[in-house]
Amino acid sequence: MAMLEVNNLSISFGGLHAVDGFSMKIEKGELYGLIGPNGAGKTTVFNLLTGVYKPDEGIVLLDGKDITGHSTMDINKEGIARTFQNIRLFKAMSVLDNVKAGLHNHHAYNTLTGILRLPKYFQTEKEMNQKAHEILKVFDLDQEAEVLASNLPYGKQRKLEIARALATDPKLLLLDEPAAGMNPNETQELMDTICFVQKHFHMTILLIEHDMKLVGGICEELTVLNFGQVLTQGKTADVLNDPVVIKAYLGE
Repeated sequence: MAMLEVNNLSISFGGLHAVDGFSMKIEKGELYGLIGPNGAGKTTVFNLLTGVYKPDEGIVLLDGKDITGHSTMDINKEGIARTFQNIRLFKAMSVLDNVKAGLHNHHAYNTLTGILRLPKYFQTEKEMNQKAHEILKVFDLDQEAEVLASNLPYGKQRKLEIARALATDPKLLLLDEPAAGMNPNETQELMDTICFVQKHFHMTILLIEHDMKLVGGICEELTVLNFGQVLTQGKTADVLNDPVVIKAYLGE
């Protein structure tokens, strides 16, 4: 059974077909890429998968379960987490607290327990602190746990957003242009981190990215999207060597 199966997903805005008949299948543990020019509909696909938009047509199956049209919160609880093209951190909170915000998906206590500081509150906080530090170590951010998120360098803010998404314990991790704005050294480090996350956490990852070196270096399969429709799909090497893709979408 595939981790993600999307069949004939479509949505229109004011008569414009933003995504039109989009289908894709991602196997468990796969690192899959979604590429295409600006305005092709890639982020719209992410928004459909995560409940930001409800599709006009189509079905989304996560690990065999129909999650089509569910709320963002419910989809996150079912096992999809994401990052954003424009970083969305709680910048007035510490690095540690940003990750703990993700952990609240699975570690929780009621309001009364928190107000009265009952034993369960301290037990849960201890567990979340420990788990958050473990996740931060994966991203080499554990030494900056008490630093405000807004004070991190740009590349580390990108890593923190991935760490927070990972804290929700997802089945599928969606990364929306994680290398945007990074220099070559930061991009290489990010590639290594994504590959480590995939293998260490047995994570299924769907990646939107314009950096073709990153895509070619880590993605096993690709879908190319244009004007909301699938142009081609297949093994990364085959797609990136397709003359139509090279000419129309990679600018070469």
